[in-house]
Amino acid sequence: MKTIVKSFHIKDLQDVGRIEGGAGSGRVRLIFASPGVATNGLFLSALKDLPPDVIVLGCSTAGEIAGAEVRDDSISMADMVFEQTRLKPVSVKINHAAESFKAGQELAAALSGPDLKGVLILSDGLNVNGSQLLEGLNALLDKNIVVTGGLAGDGAAFKSTWVLVDRTPSDGFVTALGFYGKNLIMHHGSQGGWDIFGPERLITRSENNVLFEIDDQPALDLYKKYLGTKASELPASGLLFPIKIWKPGEESNAVVRTILGVNEADHSMTFAGDIPKGYSAQLMRANFDRLIEGAAHAAMNLGAAEPGLSIAVSCVGRKLLLGERTEEEVQAALERMPKGSSQVGFYSYGEISPLVRGGKCHLHNQTMTITFISESGGRDAA
Repeated sequence: MKTIVKSFHIKDLQDVGRIEGGAGSGRVRLIFASPGVATNGLFLSALKDLPPDVIVLGCSTAGEIAGAEVRDDSISMADMVFEQTRLKPVSVKINHAAESFKAGQELAAALSGPDLKGVLILSDGLNVNGSQLLEGLNALLDKNIVVTGGLAGDGAAFKSTWVLVDRTPSDGFVTALGFYGKNLIMHHGSQGGWDIFGPERLITRSENNVLFEIDDQPALDLYKKYLGTKASELPASGLLFPIKIWKPGEESNAVVRTILGVNEADHSMTFAGDIPKGYSAQLMRANFDRLIEGAAHAAMNLGAAEPGLSIAVSCVGRKLLLGERTEEEVQAALERMPKGSSQVGFYSYGEISPLVRGGKCHLHNQTMTITFISESGGRDAA
């Protein structure tokens, strides 16, 4: 497999229409871009100019990653040329978050095959329940199939996100790329780095990804108490204080959830993934050094030996917290890749990865999640 990573300012949109890397069994162009390019005529025209055999997958972001750099108002791209791996793109429309489970099943059914090895997912970041989407996938796909990816971002605005469907930026869609054949190598790693604070609590009233009560108290009121002066900045300030949740007795399988919106009328909070009733919960806050260490551990846990392409998906909350130190986590991840590897990625509204090797995929928030792709019997990454 050969890979080429590029990053450039949005004024250089003509570069979107240029592709390198030669021929192979399949060619993929990954595009992670500033949300505003969706209405730029040069960008749209350049997408259409790409050769028809090139599969184009991409989304809007809360920040673009290329190599060890993080940018805003830019475009990061990676071209992958596979020598023996077969590829299949699929997209599903979601009109409402309640359709997320069904959408996951539709994706799984469309991608299913005896030689399916891995799936990369890019989804609308606001109109989908990520937990339900992945439950639908998990219901039909074998757990040994690696499923990773992320939810599109919109900076810290939380107003509109898009994914590329037929080379057109579109909201309300989930897209996926299936990888087929024994030669594909796909590793994954996901780590956080947040500290817990406050007592362990019980989720006493919730519905899917909407949290109403914790310890029989209105959830939003309790949350505001912990946020203090930051409460007036919700939902954006909620990115700084995610919630760790787990099924009682299974804390080792805990996941992190971050806020997408608040409802002052019923004192509820909407999260990127499900918040099941009866689960335990604890608030979390940042530890800068541990966030960077978490990114490094995500890369170290890949188990990759040969060079390839790292697709790094990190949470917008991490970016807002790290500020000028944001590139440190991206650099820490890249430094721990096999020599000769490339890296591309974006800051997201949710990260998709199994918790452990050989396990089903989960939705994560506030993590650095890495998908590492290479191909056996092919050329090294360039």
